[in-house]
Amino acid sequence: MIRVELPAHLRTLARVGREVTVHVDREATQRSVLDALEACYPVLRGTIRDHVTQQRRPFLRFFACEQDLSHESPDAPLPEAVAAGVEPFMVVGAMAGG
Repeated sequence: MIRVELPAHLRTLARVGREVTVHVDREATQRSVLDALEACYPVLRGTIRDHVTQQRRPFLRFFACEQDLSHESPDAPLPEAVAAGVEPFMVVGAMAGG
């Protein structure tokens, strides 16, 4: 099981707590985790990634194991600690403005 932490606005939309778990049948990558998340919580489709391009939405960032993974390939393997369920994959709402 992969642990996923969501920002407040997505938790409210999906009606879940701060962290959810998803089952990934294949290698743990951003794509496979987000596919599993959207399968479990269809209301999140299009909120984290664009429907057509599957690109990360502006003002959302991905972190794991104290690393910013936002600009990594969606098919790059996630850190082993995330795949093992020790550390969460975090979807973080970015701040803008001053």
